[in-house]
Amino acid sequence: MKIVIQCAGQKQADAGHLTDSDGNRILFVAEPETAPPDQGIRYARPDDIAKDGQSWREELLAYNQRGDNPLALCPAYKLYENDTYQSLVNRYGTDNVFILSAGWGLITADFLTPNYDITFSPSARNENEYKRRGRQDNYHDFYELRDDDNDDLIFFGGKDYQPLFLELTNNYRGNRFVYYNSATTPDMPGCILCRYKTKLKTNWQYRCAMDFVQGRIGHIRMRHHLGLH
Repeated sequence: MKIVIQCAGQKQADAGHLTDSDGNRILFVAEPETAPPDQGIRYARPDDIAKDGQSWREELLAYNQRGDNPLALCPAYKLYENDTYQSLVNRYGTDNVFILSAGWGLITADFLTPNYDITFSPSARNENEYKRRGRQDNYHDFYELRDDDNDDLIFFGGKDYQPLFLELTNNYRGNRFVYYNSATTPDMPGCILCRYKTKLKTNWQYRCAMDFVQGRIGHIRMRHHLGLH
């Protein structure tokens, strides 16, 4: 079984940054041109060119392949303040937990991830519009699931992140289970939809994931009900 959970806006205060050749910290956002000036910070998109013709995304991938971590980047599951990410890793291990990031795509829990401020949430409006990734924006998202994997794939994420999950996992060979809380059933072709009833309107996915970890909602029972073996 593999777990995917959407990213979060609140990052650790000491989260590391990639840096440019002048030593400026890079903060990745959706629209650098409209981001507010900040001394010592350079804004960029993940797929902007960094140096030597490579994008920042390519730089980050190379950084992860180095084997060291001089910039003190956080593994993805430690980058976000919410404890749910740590709980998922404690229960299922880093090999089986993935983050659906609005900035980077589908990454492993232990992928070294720089500070970024990109979201699909419509709450990023007005002065925060520079954070918001549009549906048609061109991102070369990472996809770190194995092509030959056919484990059940469980997704905890809000409606704003469902389209990216659907797009990136379109060719996934295993069953995809999508938890949702809206009264309207989402349009997720090829996925098995699981309604999670709660009065929470925002960040319900964390409660849902913790209920899953603690056995209050059951994957095995769902498989049995659907006749899956």
